[in-house]
Amino acid sequence: MDESYYQIALKKLGGIGPTRARALVSYCGGVRQIFEASKKDMASIPGLSSRLVNQLNRDDAMRQAEDEMRFIERSAIDLYFYLNQDYPSRLKHCEDAPVLLYGLGKMQLNAPRVVSIVGTRNCTGYGERMTERLVDGLKGYGAMVVSGLAYGVDTQAHRASVSRGIQTVGVLGHSLDRVYPTQNEALVAQMKQNGGVLSEFEFGTKPDRENFPQRNRIVAGMADVTVVVETMVKGGSMITARLAAGYSRDVAAFPGATDAPYSSGCNHLIKTNIAALIEGIDDLAYLMGWEKDKKPSFVQKQLFVELTDEERQIYSLLEERQRESMDNLSLNAGLPISKTASILLELEFKGVVRSLPGKVFEIA
Repeated sequence: MDESYYQIALKKLGGIGPTRARALVSYCGGVRQIFEASKKDMASIPGLSSRLVNQLNRDDAMRQAEDEMRFIERSAIDLYFYLNQDYPSRLKHCEDAPVLLYGLGKMQLNAPRVVSIVGTRNCTGYGERMTERLVDGLKGYGAMVVSGLAYGVDTQAHRASVSRGIQTVGVLGHSLDRVYPTQNEALVAQMKQNGGVLSEFEFGTKPDRENFPQRNRIVAGMADVTVVVETMVKGGSMITARLAAGYSRDVAAFPGATDAPYSSGCNHLIKTNIAALIEGIDDLAYLMGWEKDKKPSFVQKQLFVELTDEERQIYSLLEERQRESMDNLSLNAGLPISKTASILLELEFKGVVRSLPGKVFEIA
């Protein structure tokens, strides 16, 4: 049976969340092995009690996976499993990241730069202008725009991206068999040409209220930086901003008038040092250490620096990508993050790489 069936079935095991699912894959040596292992072997896995093993609905999960796969094949849905290269690498480093994502569209989820733009559903004229200006500026930086396809700022960010030919991805709080809000069906069709929609939810999942905070962790985890345009202090975007900060990602916010209700959340994020204050793309680029897309210029002295094998491996990855985060370098090099940090520090001492804000590095 195709590996995809087992990946889908893993999500359907009762009592097994994302963190425990990854632990099971690690201990068993693969997804298929989870469903082939004996109960005795499963019970020997640390943190997995005999009671939980006896309750694992492995056969039922496989039957459900077959039903799910019929929908996936009929709808031409792509699967993004957390061990595969096309899974969002930034999200992979988040402890609570979903093990499997469903996608529709033409997406390159590991773009060199990814920006999440979030905000209130009750977007004001000020919020619309700030969103338009920000997205317009992002075009020169080759960034992908991620948002939640909700009314207001989210929709504005997606529309602005589509009109400028910028890849944009909407993360949904329901399954891919519907579009919510329905008014965005035409927009989603456009997004699929250069981006698309993602969801962790199985076929038949409705846009229930409790799904959206869960969705927000993907919006935050996929991006290098989360930009909050407008929100109230208790708005859903505040959850996304705090999640991003908890993932050690950058957060930025547009300030607003002190008596503007839909800027109160942004002002609070800035005041409490959760978000950096930005007024436009120049501020965001400075915060992130971005330069506009151009061919890198290499210094002749790099040719004569002696590098160890591991240093050469990291240097080659940077040379290929021009600029990359420490997390992605660690992942692509197959090295622990602590080892990668040590190598990058040594490369800085040798003058061949330079560090940028947000744990990003580039060729010096």
